[in-house]
Amino acid sequence: MSGHEEDDFAPSNTPGYKIGAAKTVDEYAKLDAEDESLARWKASLGIVPGAAQPASGPQVTVLTLELASPTLPPGKKLAMNIADQAQLAEIKKHPFVIKEGVEYNVRITFKVNHGICSGVRYMQVVKRSGMKVDKMEQMLGSYGPHPKGEAYTKNFDPEESPSGMIARSGTYNVRSRVVDDDGQVYADWEWSFKLGKDWA
Repeated sequence: MSGHEEDDFAPSNTPGYKIGAAKTVDEYAKLDAEDESLARWKASLGIVPGAAQPASGPQVTVLTLELASPTLPPGKKLAMNIADQAQLAEIKKHPFVIKEGVEYNVRITFKVNHGICSGVRYMQVVKRSGMKVDKMEQMLGSYGPHPKGEAYTKNFDPEESPSGMIARSGTYNVRSRVVDDDGQVYADWEWSFKLGKDWA
């Protein structure tokens, strides 16, 4: 990736916010242990003494990215399995078709395998004909492993798809990335979509 493309993925910074030192799950569990309310809240997140999993494999696994809309035909789903490289290649060759002028939202599913990841965010840069037309940065939050070993799902705020003849011309190429405050990249992939008069 060129330096210019890397600049597109520079996360925004909040003035005055400083990233704290990384801690283990056990260290977080022992912090403020005398505060019952805080202890209950941490336990709901799976942050309890002795809950730390052995650190093997990736800290975060991004499972799916989905475009959801109440206007989708019954049974239609626009989702990509991030681990399935063949499916991602197919979506680049045969882009999703999103209906113009409708409300939709992005939904991402991911699993924290071990440790606490701070400031996880989803970023995407959309280009058409090589020109950047949109950049999105969505904070997912800070997470530890789910208490039941399940995946987390984050629904982004609804948006409206562009409309009009110009919006419908051409293919939109998207580069997506999931990264944390430390700059650790958990997933980086490309996909494409087109806008149409109806879902296809």
